[in-house]
Amino acid sequence: MSALPYVTAHERNCDAPGVNDSATHKTKSAYFSHLADIWLPRLVLSPTILASLIFVYGFIGLTAFLSLTESRMMPNYEYSGFGQYAALFEIDRWWVSAANLGIFGGLFILFCLVTGLLMAVLLDQKIRAEGALRAIYLYPMALSFIVTGAAWKWILNPGLGLEKLMHDWGYSSFTFDWLVNSDMAIYTVVIAGVWQSSGFVMALFLAGLRGVDDSIIKAAMVDGASLPTIYRRIVIPSLRPVFFSVLLILAHIAIKSFDLVMALTSGGPGTSSDVPAIFMYQFSFTRGQLGLGAASAMMMLATVLAVLVPLMYMETKGAANGR
Repeated sequence: MSALPYVTAHERNCDAPGVNDSATHKTKSAYFSHLADIWLPRLVLSPTILASLIFVYGFIGLTAFLSLTESRMMPNYEYSGFGQYAALFEIDRWWVSAANLGIFGGLFILFCLVTGLLMAVLLDQKIRAEGALRAIYLYPMALSFIVTGAAWKWILNPGLGLEKLMHDWGYSSFTFDWLVNSDMAIYTVVIAGVWQSSGFVMALFLAGLRGVDDSIIKAAMVDGASLPTIYRRIVIPSLRPVFFSVLLILAHIAIKSFDLVMALTSGGPGTSSDVPAIFMYQFSFTRGQLGLGAASAMMMLATVLAVLVPLMYMETKGAANGR
């Protein structure tokens, strides 16, 4: 009599109907789940990435090429070298607009930083009606720059706004004619820009302040540090990433400023409050010098990179050093 083969319980279970099918089904499910984890994010993001490549970087490349051509009313795709840049640097109006951008950008960023930080520190004290004050500070950001420029144009108009109001109240010697003064017009753009954007800066700083560990502040208070010292030595230095973000956003707003200036001063009186964005628009689309306008646009991009690259380098270096 031959011996029967020994069959283990595991083998008997594997031979049972449905066991192999269940294992195969689980394997396939795991495989498809793995594929979905890999490809689904790529499929979701691919339209955005493709659109950015075409409509952002593609048009930047096209503008860069047009700046190297003799394009006028219509694009001319024949390469002609750097003649448009040489012509650009010989135009006095370009240097006026660049100087105005330096004045506007520097003062705009400085006052937005100071005002936004002070308002954030004020609201961080858990004062009454914090929600209402935060909404009031943030309200200007809900307006477009066109609305802001139109409103401040009325306020600063010597015959309609603040100066007339003070005259009606009996202060006949009061004058505030910056809007029509070629030496001061660019500063009215600074006023309107700071009013518009400082609330947004306040919100960013307030979010950063609320993220600071309270135990560090309490420990400093136990050691006898005053509240101004705590903010100066502990809290504000910890907001380094927020400062980086704020500087980047404000610099971007300042460099591309167009609608605010057009609504408030239209670049005038004359060209006294002209900025590179207005220069680029007028030379490209109203004067029929597309190549020159493209060259000015590339100089604006170079200005953005001149601000962005050092900031990113300092932030990356600080993160690598653990700061």
